[in-house]
Amino acid sequence: MDPENSLQDVLRCRLCETPGPPMYCDICHIHLCKACVGEHIYDQYNEHKVVPLDKRVSTTKCQKHSSKIIELYCKQCNVPLCVHCASFEDHKGHEFLEIVKKLENPKKGLQRDLQELLDTIYPKYQEIASNILAQKANMYENSQKLTTAISIHGEYFKREIDTFTQKIKADLAENDSKILAVLNKQEDEITHILSEISKSIAELKTLLDSDDVSLISAYKSRNAEFRIWPPKLTVSLPSFTPQKINREQLYQQFGSLSSLSITTEEQGYTMDSTGIESSSLDRPPFGEPRIITDIKTEYGKSKLHSVSCLYEETIWTCNNKDKTIRLYNLQGELVKLVQTKSGNGPQDIAVTRSGDLVYTDYKDSSVNVVTNKKIKTVIKLRRWKPCNVCSTSSGDLLVVIDSDGGKPSKVVRYSDNTKKQSIKYNDKGHPLYSPGGFTKYISENRNLDICVSDWHAGAVVVVNQSGKLRFIYNDPPAPLNGTFSPYGITTDSQSRILIADHYNRCIHILDQDGQFLRYIDNCHLQRPWGLCVDTRDNLFVAEFSTGIVKNIQYCM
Repeated sequence: MDPENSLQDVLRCRLCETPGPPMYCDICHIHLCKACVGEHIYDQYNEHKVVPLDKRVSTTKCQKHSSKIIELYCKQCNVPLCVHCASFEDHKGHEFLEIVKKLENPKKGLQRDLQELLDTIYPKYQEIASNILAQKANMYENSQKLTTAISIHGEYFKREIDTFTQKIKADLAENDSKILAVLNKQEDEITHILSEISKSIAELKTLLDSDDVSLISAYKSRNAEFRIWPPKLTVSLPSFTPQKINREQLYQQFGSLSSLSITTEEQGYTMDSTGIESSSLDRPPFGEPRIITDIKTEYGKSKLHSVSCLYEETIWTCNNKDKTIRLYNLQGELVKLVQTKSGNGPQDIAVTRSGDLVYTDYKDSSVNVVTNKKIKTVIKLRRWKPCNVCSTSSGDLLVVIDSDGGKPSKVVRYSDNTKKQSIKYNDKGHPLYSPGGFTKYISENRNLDICVSDWHAGAVVVVNQSGKLRFIYNDPPAPLNGTFSPYGITTDSQSRILIADHYNRCIHILDQDGQFLRYIDNCHLQRPWGLCVDTRDNLFVAEFSTGIVKNIQYCM
């Protein structure tokens, strides 16, 4: 089955397997095509309620009243409930929504996710997979060509060696022939002289045994002739001196492969400005921001700095002068305490995907993870100081680090506690971030952009996943009471960027491309510092002046 089609064909009619059934039975919890609705409701032994798929109601059971189903949503308490729960004193005077209407926006989000997977993400991975297959095919084809070329060249090399070997052998044979000719000539001369000497010896023996005066008188000695020795012939025989094979030179003479090159290019995720994420029609509308609750902490005035959400019901808080990190529930009750390993105040805190607490220790130059009350130092720096931190969707840590020597700060990505990426300069080689250990909160957006609020520079700097500058937000629209002073920063499910403006006592909301959307300036914020957003897009603001965390609903 085609994987892309299988994504679209997840839902099928229970009776006939027709893909994409538009109807649903709320009683039997099955999907139906229009043709099978009649057959289904014809069953007289069971009650049925068949509705269009987009009109189906919640069938989630109430946790307090198991016989009831969730039908309403309390806007004040932000909780789903059944009709029976709604009648309790706890919800007296509260405003309720039908659960179907409450589910409309989340379902739009689900639809956006599905559409994005189908239209963009899945095709992109298919393209990458196809590219890998093409590269593998090219590799095999290229390897075959090179193997053939190497074999042909090897045979040529062997022939050249054979030719050279035969030439040396021929030279040796020629030398032998010349030596042999000289030796044979001298050998013939010596053989002739030996024959003459033998004749003289025989003649002398005959004369010695004879008394013939005439023969003895006729004898002429040849010894003086024989005493002249022939020239001494010395032949220097050729020798063969094999040279030690220099493999490096041999390789150079034979030829070599070019060096292997494998490059990895980060593929920053971007969406077309007309795409799903940027469509103003799909964005949940802004409502008038309102405070859901004030969470009073133990930090008191001028001490609360950072806040980070742990799931939907609890928040971590810290101050860089206090070694204790505190976990509160939404009712302001202290749930848990964690003391830093070194006894120093944490510079910043974050929560990982698995729910572990992360904190940076500026004085100790370390980044630490708290799991089940155990603290583990996962990063230890030298000549650099970790400032602010966030956990990414992939499980990496993004850390803003500051130099001891006054160099510009940089953002470093750590994957499995190993440095994977460093972001410091723009395309022109200019620093992206100001130097010094000033407040520089960091957050990863849903589109994988990296957002840093640089208080000293009076700017929010946004780069893509590869570290390439996308935009700088430093000129907010009027009215402001003073200079833009960005502190805490966070992002929500719609890729909106929320920035705490410390001295102007408000929150800036931007879209993912840096376009200003609105201020949150009606909640009487007292020098807002740290920010975080929960899964429902409710905003938590840590107030430095009061030690209170305000939980704010800013969109419907």
